[in-house]
Amino acid sequence: MNIAIISLGCPKNQVDADVMCHGLIAAGHTTTADLSLADVIIVNTCGFIESAKTEAIENILNACSYKEQNPNLKVVVTGCLAERYQHEIRTEIPEVDAVVGIGSNKAIPQIIDRLCGGAEDQNREYYGPKTDLPLGGRRVISTPHHYAYLKIAEGCNNRCHYCAIPLIRGPLRSRPMEDCLAEARWLANEGVKELVLVAQDPTAYGDDWGKNSICELLDELNKIEGIRWIRILYAYPERITDAFIAAMVRNEKVVPYLDLPIQHCNSRVLKAMNRKGDRQVVESAIQRLRQAIPGITLRTTLIAGYPGETEEEFDELCQFVKDTAFERLGCFAFSPEEDTVAASMPDQLPEEEKQRRADIIMRAQANISAAKLEEKMGKTLTVICDGIDEESGLYLCRSEADAPEIDGNVCVSSEDPMYPGEFYQVYIEESDMYDLYGYVVEDEKDESAQ
Repeated sequence: MNIAIISLGCPKNQVDADVMCHGLIAAGHTTTADLSLADVIIVNTCGFIESAKTEAIENILNACSYKEQNPNLKVVVTGCLAERYQHEIRTEIPEVDAVVGIGSNKAIPQIIDRLCGGAEDQNREYYGPKTDLPLGGRRVISTPHHYAYLKIAEGCNNRCHYCAIPLIRGPLRSRPMEDCLAEARWLANEGVKELVLVAQDPTAYGDDWGKNSICELLDELNKIEGIRWIRILYAYPERITDAFIAAMVRNEKVVPYLDLPIQHCNSRVLKAMNRKGDRQVVESAIQRLRQAIPGITLRTTLIAGYPGETEEEFDELCQFVKDTAFERLGCFAFSPEEDTVAASMPDQLPEEEKQRRADIIMRAQANISAAKLEEKMGKTLTVICDGIDEESGLYLCRSEADAPEIDGNVCVSSEDPMYPGEFYQVYIEESDMYDLYGYVVEDEKDESAQ
């Protein structure tokens, strides 16, 4: 069968799709990016917030529309939305042929065989225990060849009141360290130079074993030949220990970049969110990181309009954003997720007010981000080339401060060709609100990358 896979949402979901894709190829299937040529379309959904649900449903409906030209086409829905809304998808979108929970991902090849084999299967809903979702396994690499995501854990024990992830993905399950290291070595052998560590909370790695092991994992990953950059996505402020900071400092491959999803700064709001730290904990983490790692890029995520958030508390958040001056920041209007504690809290704010507050934060941050980028003008940065923008003719690169698929680009003008996955020294001469612009110094590659 010719199979198309649409994967939505976060990098962790993409890793799941990559494992799934490898299993399908191993079972004798082929893959295609052209939906019109597919015998089966798999939609690997995200269901984290309302906008993600909307995107997932739009993609499911689009996949089903191809049945008009191919009545034999099968549409399979998996991922977070499928896990969370087991029967609703089949009931409301009857064109879907199978809904597969995350615990049955490894059975996808057998499910497709049953769907396409002509035998009538009245079930069409497949749900194993959440803990059956593979933490790793053989996979294809769907990212460009020079960077890849390494999923080190699944699930979460934090139980933040606004978050549905524990309901969807279950409790924390850390991936065995040797398994992580084996995959990292394989990725390095495949030409990957940048490892991006992903999990709901990488700083909790190993807690379910009774021993936090993120520092040891960084030490071991740092030894792998071929890997030059190690990037950590997501680190909760209360877990930014001195030992963790020391591990970032002593391992030279760990880039000075960290995503701290703090959500708010007001202590009462943080408590209402069931976050483990107060404002003092948040500020301490930021201060210690910046003191120990000069030039570190800190990214964060905020929620505006949480139930009961007063004007005074929102003003405090605005001032905190201005005073702290994160290099990167995203702010989202609170989204009440079904079956979460926050969804049933009193004092829910109107949608317009929540969005107004989020917009105010983002306008303030836009000026901060632009100023931070402007500070890099006149400096020479080490960058990795991701490719070329055919329209502008500029090469799209990233510095240590830029996570793939999340942050901006270093746009480089070069008469000589630049190659994806190679490192270069680039002199920065311009900036805008999102990107930097420059040229290769002496038109030479960064020799330290060899």
